[in-house]
Amino acid sequence: MRITRSVLSTTAVTALVLGTATVLAAPASAAPNTTPQKVCGSGYKTVNSAAVGSGGTVYLTYNAATGKNCVATIRSTPGTATDMSAWIYVPDTEAYDEDYGRYTSYAGPTYVYGKAHCVDWGGSIGNVSVQITGSNCAALAEHRVTTIR
Repeated sequence: MRITRSVLSTTAVTALVLGTATVLAAPASAAPNTTPQKVCGSGYKTVNSAAVGSGGTVYLTYNAATGKNCVATIRSTPGTATDMSAWIYVPDTEAYDEDYGRYTSYAGPTYVYGKAHCVDWGGSIGNVSVQITGSNCAALAEHRVTTIR
């Protein structure tokens, strides 16, 4: 009887430890197959994007029902937390939103009301940042800058 209890106790403790390790190994922001729509919300459609080096992509999305834009920076492969950012600015109204921190998968969402306005937006992953100005303004050409620090 003692051997059975010891084996069952050892098995229960091992299962608990392994279960805890599994839960801790997958933080919420490291969800596989993250998309701009999962980050910004279901009503948002991708209207523009820019590569952030080989580390990932920053996305500009728009929700026609609300007139809001959203920006999210998503890593190509989730991993160890690293400095990341996502930001958006409307020069006409000076509306601005940003998200900056150490993340495993994505930065954002950041939102502004952008209907019928040009927007500046961008993001960073590690030492690579991308800035897009004069974007989504009909006939005006946008300007893109990628910086490696």
